[in-house]
Amino acid sequence: MATNPASMPPEHHLSPNTPPTVREWQAFWLAIGFLTRIPMLIQIDYSQRLMNQSSLYFPLVGLLLGVCYAGAYTLLTLAFSPIISIILVVILHLWMTGAFHEDGLADSVDALGGGYTIEKRLEIMKDSRIGTYGTVALVSALALKVALLAEVRSVWLALLAAPMVARLTPLLIMGYLPYVTDPDKSKSKPVADGFSRARLAVAAAFTLCASLALTLYEPWILLWGLCSTLGVALIWGGYLRSQLDGYTGDTLGASVVFSELVLLLGLTI
Repeated sequence: MATNPASMPPEHHLSPNTPPTVREWQAFWLAIGFLTRIPMLIQIDYSQRLMNQSSLYFPLVGLLLGVCYAGAYTLLTLAFSPIISIILVVILHLWMTGAFHEDGLADSVDALGGGYTIEKRLEIMKDSRIGTYGTVALVSALALKVALLAEVRSVWLALLAAPMVARLTPLLIMGYLPYVTDPDKSKSKPVADGFSRARLAVAAAFTLCASLALTLYEPWILLWGLCSTLGVALIWGGYLRSQLDGYTGDTLGASVVFSELVLLLGLTI
């Protein structure tokens, strides 16, 4: 999940006496600002530590996005057909997130498809231009997402659950793979540096509990949620280990796209 470091607020250090609730509140808003284009409505005392802490809230931010998507779909279907409403919601998703994860997918596929050494793959990944591999992957992923949403039994439930579940996957990958790009130059340094497995456990517990609640509407949501997070983390993470010896910010973004597609695919069965 790459981002432009110039877009991040200047670094300040929270006072040691800052209450934990204030730290967590700022970490939550920092997660919103990192993953979406939604303006941060509070003053953030940005620091490396706070950025690391914000990863706990990635699934929660995903759930909030899901609420927006499900609500938008419900309103759009009052005026448009289901397929047009789905396409408009996907466009809304791309706007709200700045195509954040889709950019990571395109860069990852370009690099892994066009590079023959780790150094060359990392070099391609840092290139802001999109190549043939990345274009094909991006178009295919978006087309498949629209097709799967059109086939699921409950579109609003899929729109609600997929963003939350999928944003746990990069945290799992970060938990067991090393970070491979230069941390002083990496675009994803704020998230990748000093990731806490304790906070990973909390994020996983939140996602599990929310998925259990959604089983009241879709009994298979928990099973496919596990497949889309653990499965993608193991398969994609294993492939990254063999090709890059670890992960980058772009490959984390790609993992979110893959997890969403696996979950949606499962919900169509």
